[in-house]
Amino acid sequence: MGIIKVENIKVYAFHGCLKEETKIGSDYRVDIKVKAGLQKSATTDELNDTVDYVFLNRIIKEEMDIPSKLLETVAKRILNRMFSEDKMVKKATVWVSKINPPIGGDVERVTIKMSNRRKK
Repeated sequence: MGIIKVENIKVYAFHGCLKEETKIGSDYRVDIKVKAGLQKSATTDELNDTVDYVFLNRIIKEEMDIPSKLLETVAKRILNRMFSEDKMVKKATVWVSKINPPIGGDVERVTIKMSNRRKK
């Protein structure tokens, strides 16, 4: 097993429970960690034998483009797509952070973390 991380993916999206959040939008940060068998790709040097991080970034951007009330919903969609579209992904964790959330205080960001593993 090996780990692939894609960190600090910056996106602008329209998530939130407040009407203003879905109209104005805000900045988000997404980080992912994927566990997969990387020994073959380390030997073959072929992209087909690994989890393509361009593919992972695309999934994140596409799912972040779909407005949701909760960050948990977005994270679950990201995980579901990773597992359904790449059989090499064995375990994954995603962090979705809302930068400067409108919660009535000086808060840098709120983050949810969600993980899943492939069922055998």
